[in-house]
Amino acid sequence: MLMKKLRISTPFLQRLLLGRREIVISSSKTQFDFPSISPKVEQFPQFIQSRKLNFLRNDLGFSGRTLFSTEAAQKNSCWNCCNGVSSNTMPFLVCTACGCVQPVDQSVDFFQIFGLEKKYEIEGENLERKYKDWQRKLHPDLVHTKSQKEREYAAEQSARVIDAYRTLTDPLSRAIYILKLEGVHVDEEEKIDDVELLTEMLEIRETVDEADDSQALKQIQGQIQGKFEQSSISFTDAFQSRKYEEALAAIRRMTYYKRANEEIVRKL
Repeated sequence: MLMKKLRISTPFLQRLLLGRREIVISSSKTQFDFPSISPKVEQFPQFIQSRKLNFLRNDLGFSGRTLFSTEAAQKNSCWNCCNGVSSNTMPFLVCTACGCVQPVDQSVDFFQIFGLEKKYEIEGENLERKYKDWQRKLHPDLVHTKSQKEREYAAEQSARVIDAYRTLTDPLSRAIYILKLEGVHVDEEEKIDDVELLTEMLEIRETVDEADDSQALKQIQGQIQGKFEQSSISFTDAFQSRKYEEALAAIRRMTYYKRANEEIVRKL
């Protein structure tokens, strides 16, 4: 293919990014090889990427992410219509243009799925309402007439929404998850060496074993639930203050109180 030397100027970039057809030749010092036959306007993103025109980032001192990111656009583009692009306020589970279910994007965390701020304390009613909204769009029974690809996407997205809902509705699971999002490792099988906590748990276990009726067990259960809620408050304070060691200590207590409660439930 015949090639022409075109001098690319900033006005050219502006026109290119705005999708105009004109090509302006100026006296800029930067030169690039362009095909003599211009691609169609709708092909410009692929055209630019294929030739790796790094002048967007390097030679002209611009950020490719700020001006134009073909990779990001492709990631958030609908596989069906190529028009629907996710917004900053809504996870890209379903295309807003054609309504097609999209493949799972692991970079979207559980809080984003429900449009929630990433914090430990959340409103249960809003979470449940948004969960039901997603299931109405993603439930396999509602996409049985769609293509095989979209049915598979719907099954995967529905399973992930269920996982997200179960994680965020359980205070302990939510605490562990939000710490992991902060890059804090949580060893759920860690052996506890806190003597005070171990002593308390032994006393609770003995009390549960000695309880001879459901009323006594429910009374113990209420006490344990109070301790769990207090530890949950401690976690909230520690997390907000970025005191992660204290947050981990609160999680350990919550874990033991939850196990004690499950043991009581089994006996009731």
